[in-house]
Parts: sequence; C-alpha cells; structure tokens
Amino acid sequence: MEEKYDDFYKKIRKQISGFLGKKKFKYAEILLLAPDFFHLLVKLSMDKRIPSDKKLKFVVGIAYFIMPFDFFPEAILGPIGYMDDIAVAAYILNDYINNNSPDIVYEHWAGEGDLLASIQNILTIADNFLGKGLWDRIKKKVQS
Repeated sequence: MEEKYDDFYKKIRKQISGFLGKKKFKYAEILLLAPDFFHLLVKLSMDKRIPSDKKLKFVVGIAYFIMPFDFFPEAILGPIGYMDDIAVAAYILNDYINNNSPDIVYEHWAGEGDLLASIQNILTIADNFLGKGLWDRIKKKVQS
C-alpha cells in the first residue's frame, strides 16, 4: 500500500501545482492541503497504536480521495475536484481529534502550518466552497 499511496500523493501534488501555476484560485491555500491531508489519513490508517474501529473513517477518507467520481469529480473538474475530498478529510480528522488524543495525529502531520487551524478553517468555509446543501449531504454520508 505504501508505494501505491506514494504514487497517488505525488499525482495530487503535481496536478494541483500545475493547476495553480496556470490559474488564480480563491481557495488555493486550501487546495494545497490535499496531498498533506491524504498523507495524514494514510499514515493514521496504518498506525498500529490506533484501534481498528477508529481507522475505519480514515479508510473512508482515503477511499473518497481515490474514487474517480464523487460529489466534485477530479476527472471532470481537475484539481478543483479535490475540494470536497479535503473537506471530508478535515471532517474526519476533526472528529478523531475531538474524541481522542491528538498527539498521534500531530505526529504524522507532514504539512506546513498548524493542522488544527487548517482543519478549522476548512470546516468554517466548507459551506462557501461546497454549498451548504451539498456539504450537509457529504457529512451524512461520512457519518454513516
């Protein structure tokens, strides 16, 4: 899984960097978090200290990133399609941090900046970039 994850991580980073090099995007700083959030979900899903039942949502988040067709499909929208993936990852990570010790999460965070601030920022503005109705539907799917 490690090699497959590494390839997908590099693919996301390349797509987003290329896209942002050509276009100005209002949520560029959030879009740049996609590879880091994917990386974090993978690391947490493989951490032996986290019980299997808690890992399930991390796996859901990874699957959501990888699915070619979700609410904002990357296959059609390009890198902008990662916006819903990022919101799902933030939602899952926020839930884990609020209900467990955040130390393991911080240990695996390879991104720049404060993880908690990034999560809160994404969750605060998710309604704006996804639309309230869509964001509510996505959260219900993740909670199931």
